Amino acid sequence: YTRVWIPDPEDVWRAAEIIKDYKEGEPILYLKLEDETPLEYRIGPKDNALPFLRNPDILVGENDLTALSYLHEPAVLHNLKVRFTESNHIYTYCGIVLVAINPYEQLQIYGEEVINAYSGQNMGDMDPHIFAVAEEAYKQMARDERNQSIIVSGESGAGKTVSAKYAMRFFATVGGSANDTNVEEKVLASSPIMEAIGNAKTTRNDNSSRFGKYIQIGFDRSYHIIGANMRTYLLEKSRVVFQAEDERNYHIFYQLCASASLPEFKDLALTSAEDFIFTSQGENIFIEGVNDAEDFEKTREAFTLLGVNDSNQSSIFRIIASILHLGNVEICSERDGDSCHILKNDPHLAHFCQLLGVELEQMEHWLCHRKLVTTSETYVKNMSRKQAANARDALAKHIYAHMFDWIVEYVNKSLHTSSKQHSFIGVLDIYGFETFEINSFEQFCINYANEKLQQQFNQHVFKLEQEEYMKEQIPWTLIDFYDNQPCIDVIEAKLGILDLLDEECKVPKGTDQNWCQKLFDRLSSSVHFQKPRMSNTSFIVIHFADKVEYQCDGFLEKNRDTVYEEQINILKASKFQLMADLFQDTNKDSSISTSSSSKSSRVNVRASKPTPKVPNKEHRKTVGHQFRSSLQLLMETLNATTPHYVRCIKPNDEKEAFSFESRRAVQQLRACGVLETIRISAAGYPSRWTYPDFFNRYRVLMKKSDMTVGDKKLVCRNLLETLVKDPDKFQFGKTKIFFRAGQVAYLEKLRADKFRSACIKIQKTVRGWLQRVRYQKIRKSAINLQRYGRGYMARRYAEQLRLTRAALIFQKQYRMVRERRDYLKVRQAVVTIQYNKWFLVSAIYLPSPPPQFLLHHKAMIIQKHVRGWLTRRKFRRARNATITIQCAYRRMRAKRELKQLKIEARSAQHLKKLNTGMENKIVQLQRKMDDQTNDLKTQNEHLVVAKASLGSEVNKLQKELEMMRSRQGDGSQLTSLQDELEKLRAELQEAHTHMKKLEEKHSNEKMGLEQVRYQSLKGASQSVGRVQAELDEERQRYQNLLREFSRLEQRYDNLQEFQPGHKRNNSTQSSLESDSNYPSISTLELGDTDDAIQVVEEMGVEKAAMDIGVFMKLQKRVRELEQERKRLQVNLEKMEDQVNCKVESEDLAYNSLKRQELESENKKLKNDLNELRKAIADRASQNSSSNELQDGYNLLLGQLKAANEELEVRKEEVLILRTQIVSAAHQKEETTNQIETNNVPEWTNSKKPIDKEEAVRAYHGLCDKASDWGYLNEDGELGLAYQGLKQVARLLEAQLQSQARKHEDELAAFNTQIELLKDDIEKKQEMLNHTMSLSPEAQVEYSVQQEITRLTNDNLDLKELVEKLEKNERKLKKQLRIYMKKVPDMEASSQPTKAKPQLTRQVTVQRREKDFEGMLEYYKEDEAMLVKTLITDMKPNAVSATVPCLPAYILFMCIRHADYINDDQKVHSLLTSTINAIKKVLKKNNNDFEMTSFWLANTSRLLHCLKQYSGDEAFMTQNTAKQNEHCLKNFDLAEYRQVLSDLSIQIYQQLIKVAEHMMQPMIVSAMLESESIPSLAGVKPMGYRNRSSSMDGEGPGSYTLEALIRQLGQFHSVMGEHGLDPEIAGQVIRQLFYSINAVTLNNLLLRKDVCSWSTGMQLRYNISQMEEWLRGKNLHQSGAVVNIEPVIQAAQLLQVKKKTSQDAEAICSLCTSLTMQQIVKILNLYTPLNEFEERVTVSFIRNIQNRLQDRNDVPMLLVDTKHTFPVLFPYTPSALSLETLHIPANLSLDFLTRV
Repeated sequence: YTRVWIPDPEDVWRAAEIIKDYKEGEPILYLKLEDETPLEYRIGPKDNALPFLRNPDILVGENDLTALSYLHEPAVLHNLKVRFTESNHIYTYCGIVLVAINPYEQLQIYGEEVINAYSGQNMGDMDPHIFAVAEEAYKQMARDERNQSIIVSGESGAGKTVSAKYAMRFFATVGGSANDTNVEEKVLASSPIMEAIGNAKTTRNDNSSRFGKYIQIGFDRSYHIIGANMRTYLLEKSRVVFQAEDERNYHIFYQLCASASLPEFKDLALTSAEDFIFTSQGENIFIEGVNDAEDFEKTREAFTLLGVNDSNQSSIFRIIASILHLGNVEICSERDGDSCHILKNDPHLAHFCQLLGVELEQMEHWLCHRKLVTTSETYVKNMSRKQAANARDALAKHIYAHMFDWIVEYVNKSLHTSSKQHSFIGVLDIYGFETFEINSFEQFCINYANEKLQQQFNQHVFKLEQEEYMKEQIPWTLIDFYDNQPCIDVIEAKLGILDLLDEECKVPKGTDQNWCQKLFDRLSSSVHFQKPRMSNTSFIVIHFADKVEYQCDGFLEKNRDTVYEEQINILKASKFQLMADLFQDTNKDSSISTSSSSKSSRVNVRASKPTPKVPNKEHRKTVGHQFRSSLQLLMETLNATTPHYVRCIKPNDEKEAFSFESRRAVQQLRACGVLETIRISAAGYPSRWTYPDFFNRYRVLMKKSDMTVGDKKLVCRNLLETLVKDPDKFQFGKTKIFFRAGQVAYLEKLRADKFRSACIKIQKTVRGWLQRVRYQKIRKSAINLQRYGRGYMARRYAEQLRLTRAALIFQKQYRMVRERRDYLKVRQAVVTIQYNKWFLVSAIYLPSPPPQFLLHHKAMIIQKHVRGWLTRRKFRRARNATITIQCAYRRMRAKRELKQLKIEARSAQHLKKLNTGMENKIVQLQRKMDDQTNDLKTQNEHLVVAKASLGSEVNKLQKELEMMRSRQGDGSQLTSLQDELEKLRAELQEAHTHMKKLEEKHSNEKMGLEQVRYQSLKGASQSVGRVQAELDEERQRYQNLLREFSRLEQRYDNLQEFQPGHKRNNSTQSSLESDSNYPSISTLELGDTDDAIQVVEEMGVEKAAMDIGVFMKLQKRVRELEQERKRLQVNLEKMEDQVNCKVESEDLAYNSLKRQELESENKKLKNDLNELRKAIADRASQNSSSNELQDGYNLLLGQLKAANEELEVRKEEVLILRTQIVSAAHQKEETTNQIETNNVPEWTNSKKPIDKEEAVRAYHGLCDKASDWGYLNEDGELGLAYQGLKQVARLLEAQLQSQARKHEDELAAFNTQIELLKDDIEKKQEMLNHTMSLSPEAQVEYSVQQEITRLTNDNLDLKELVEKLEKNERKLKKQLRIYMKKVPDMEASSQPTKAKPQLTRQVTVQRREKDFEGMLEYYKEDEAMLVKTLITDMKPNAVSATVPCLPAYILFMCIRHADYINDDQKVHSLLTSTINAIKKVLKKNNNDFEMTSFWLANTSRLLHCLKQYSGDEAFMTQNTAKQNEHCLKNFDLAEYRQVLSDLSIQIYQQLIKVAEHMMQPMIVSAMLESESIPSLAGVKPMGYRNRSSSMDGEGPGSYTLEALIRQLGQFHSVMGEHGLDPEIAGQVIRQLFYSINAVTLNNLLLRKDVCSWSTGMQLRYNISQMEEWLRGKNLHQSGAVVNIEPVIQAAQLLQVKKKTSQDAEAICSLCTSLTMQQIVKILNLYTPLNEFEERVTVSFIRNIQNRLQDRNDVPMLLVDTKHTFPVLFPYTPSALSLETLHIPANLSLDFLTRV
């Protein structure tokens, strides 16, 4: 039946069902109420309109009212009632409005855990809450950089103050101050102060705010609270002197009276509040459940926190007490009635004057008299008793109002900040629309303010609707919404109510009646103003919410707010400074009439300077004018901010908990504008669905052919056009589908019908199947019975047959025996007769046997052979068939094995097995390359030294020439030689100058090229940055490809395992780190180790911030550049070889002497090999382990290679020298012969020169041995020197030319490299443009294809590199075998070699010293370098391939040595520096999990080492004998062990914090939102909040369960790689699982949309996957599963049946880890996703609560997410021997000496 809503006088609306079809025009609608009562509902233009339709049950209880299909008043009211009474949900969204219903009960939903749960969440993701609105405002402020406002309104008692207080608490918690100023605490401290002085008990509310306030909370650029400011509006001053029945004055009066017995308040002369008129008029001075004395202590604490000193507090309390005493001053009337007096010695007046410090006589006089001032005279007039009482009350109100303003001003000063305010969030706590039996001036101002706020609200809602339509490109039609501007004009326009009131106040004898008559005359034509029929002293204003009748009595007096000036002047003369200050600025405000809004209208309240007195009353501002001005300022502020609305609803007037009165609620809904929001929304397209949600929800209505279309938008469009024929009922936007009211209900009906038909079909099939099963069982049973019956009968019949047959057999046998006996007798006789007859006949007639016997015998032989042949043929056939089957089976198995082998051959594991051990080989080769580079640097230094020595030789020759020139003045030959020598010297000088110029030119060009290269690389990096940003955006859009990416990433990790020099590749991060080995290897092949290390470090720094795809592309580009560099280097070497060949071809003597030189070199080589052989023998004898032999072997290979290179260099030098000698011999044969005879042996014994320049210098050095220069000159020695100089000049010239060519080649190479870089950048740009031009799917496919190609190339490069290294290794092994074979042959030549030590190259092999004790020695000045190297600059990947916790071991070995030498200062300094350095590193990397894990492992290992080697027997039980020898000898480091233990705990806590921060965004999405089981989760209609979350698509992408498990696996693998103890790693995982449990359960308890059966199934599956991961990592015993037990039980609670008492008992026994509050909350939140599921009834929940009453649970709803389990560091000694520890060379710890 169709369900409808009909009006009801009691419940406003009542549910009914139509039981008879209705046709248009019929006057009666036949209905049936919920109690089965029939009803005839009359319909017609004069009776009732058609009733409203009800929403489907699945939509009832929605978080957002706009999600309802039918939007009208009864639907809204019913939804709020269901949520409030059945589910106990006090918050509900209504579009942009949060409706908050006062529960009149303390709820556990405002704790810090709830704040943390809502912080950072989108508004539509969580259940409605005041914290969600506050988070939305905070987030929009940070995102849009626009000020925000939260407008809280409602009736008195609806909970406005509490809502505003909780909003401010949220801001104080989330946006806490950045420094230690505790501004947020001060902001919160202002609440108890303002409640004490501005709140009071009323008939509707025990803590009603009797003023409006607007609090601006200021934020800096980091969005931390820096200050606040408060503005107040329209304090209800009349409450100070009058309270209605059962109401109270302001709380501060009762708090002060309750604390009057305190010693510091004895001077106040206070007693109980019942003794004072101003506090006892309500006849009830107590509030149930409130302790005024305790609240007073809180108020004093708040004053102290805000900086109000004891003196000012005392003054405030004196003023409050004086007001109470003033109210008790008794005024007596005189007999004439026109005058009055105060009794002498009135104690209350005396206390009043004493407390305020004023003159008693003056105050007594002016309380009964007043002064009249005319133009000429001044009169003192008596006042009647009534006038004096009114003046006294006005004075009391005035004093309290000024004190209220002063406190507000002081609070603002305390909350004021000197920092610049970047933005603010305002919280407006203002009175809602009020209507009473008697409405006066206060109600008029309140309703006027609500009219203004309602106008602003309507305009904002209309604006949001318009923006939504324009954003989605929906045709916008103007919606006619209620505009209350005419009503506002009636109040505030010219000659309006306020204007006429101010005008009447200016009239000297103006009265309320005259003003009311003016209203009738001026405003009677307005539709919003009416005159009551029965009264002339009241008027009616038609507000947006209701008609309100205002009584005119008291309007003028309250608007004037007059206090006599004489009384104020007495107060100004007070002895107390605070009292005098309160009234110093009264002349500025009004006619000594004031309002709190006059001061509070300013943002920053400051004391104004005194201004001249204004005696003219006509120029004073009235209360109405001030209120209108402050309200205008408020509206300007609100219009300049983004508003957020909270409407508080009072459910009943009796203050009963969770009691809902529909009549009271609907009045407030109409008054607060919620229904207007619904009306505006319903006028357009209220229901809105995104295309994916609509597709997922209603795909059951689609056909199979429609599902094949890839575009979901097109599918949704086709479906709607098919289902809804009227095109005006829906509109298609860019991202959403818009529906008219009722269309979602229609679609839900179609969906339910579809499901119902499907259910019927399923039921039909199942029932048919059940009947078939039943029939088959019955049939089978019948058949069995028949079978057994027939069997019995058959067996009985068979028995009869057997008996009969046995009888017959017996008879037959007997007869046979009898007959046989007779037959045998007859036969015997016959045979006997025949035999005798036959014998006789045969003897006579038959001499031979008959032929029949032969034939029979032959037939038997033939049969035998035939049967044998047939059997053999059958056997052969069977054997052949068996063999065929076996062959086929074996072929099938062989194919399977071949296929498996092919798969294994293509797998990465197979390649890994093939390349096992290559990492170590590559590391060894890398070390060899480093050694070669160092040797090359050494040789370059030798060349520089040789060059310097050559210059000294030239200078020496010059000196010798000068000496010869002095000896021989004559001689033309000498003169010519000297001239020639001068020319050569000049040429040499020019050559040197030219060489310097070339070097400068080369250096300049090189610097320029380096700058160009740097600029190009910088541009490339910038382009890469842009590419990276674009890729990040693409990654946000394509989250659904994460699984494919993960698979490729895993494949990439597997391929990276084959990289040389990398041993650990357990995670994505380590895989990225290993990529850095590619460029380092290619660079080391070129010999440039330093550049390689620099490239690796740069890539290591950048890899963390780069996307993996960009990183791989750049890495590939680096390898290409390195290959290009290698090719250019090879070309350069070839060119140098060609130049060298030319030089060698010019030198003819070089080739002729080369053969002779080889002989001497062979001898040297034999000597070297002999030394090597001995070194190997010594090494083998000292070391027996295979590792040491391998180290010696590797070291021997390196030194052998260095020796060969040195031999080549020496060979070249000797050949150059001998070439010079031969050249000199051709010129001067005799002199050359003499030189060769005398000096060649010395040459062979001298040190070999290094290059040609050194050869010339050494040759000329021989001339120093001659003592007689004349003799040398006679033999042509000077000519020989001349020739030598010429050779030197030629050599220098050749060197300059070769160097110039080299510089030109380098310049060309740099230019080529620049061109290549430019081409590469262009290619990258083209590729990027091509990629961006593709569709999103094509982009992903293209990037995946590129990645596969790159990985294939990398794999091939790796294979080539491995083959090359293997070939090099084989070559080295072969050379070693050859040298080892030649060693025995060279033993005989070892003695001559030792006779000439200067010719032998000493080869040393590094050996481990026998007495190494596992200590490292360092100098005190190297301590800073040690700490910097091992701690400050240490990177975890630098020691990833070594012993875990290597820095800890090295530091302990240094500590051991300091202990060994008994240097306590050194021990103290090293340990202190280590601890401080670790703290600095962790502070610097406080968000780096890898670094934190690395130092946690090292710190704990250092702590274990200090324990293990402390000498304490408790720690030495597992030590070896050698380890016991290494114990500390001199110092007890127990204190440092405690410091390190504390440091380890701090690092552990930081590690947990970093890991939780990384996992926090993943948990909710992975555990609750991702569809691990596809198509299980359902989608429900979403409201406005889900359509327009604050992030608006900018939030973080969704994470899957695989991503969360992968993150956990990465944490575990990193901790394992760093050597962290497994027990500690288990505790980390346990803590992380607790965090997952807490966040998941808290979100489950705060989100209604995930509390469903399908979510329970998804959650249970996700938990099982995590448990499987724990078992796979062997962590199931770590206690992690116990920590997620609450989530497991919550998932089971969502899945179990929830209907009967047995179900309740099962739930109570099942959910032992959940508290009662959590169980009840989940049951209240449980939401069916389909109509076939049933809601949890209220009675069932009550049954659960009753059963759980006996539990002693902590009253806790949410789990503490910040709880940390205590960590335990178990003692785990190390089995590593310190003396065997090897320190890698890349750590640069050469200053450490092994002891």
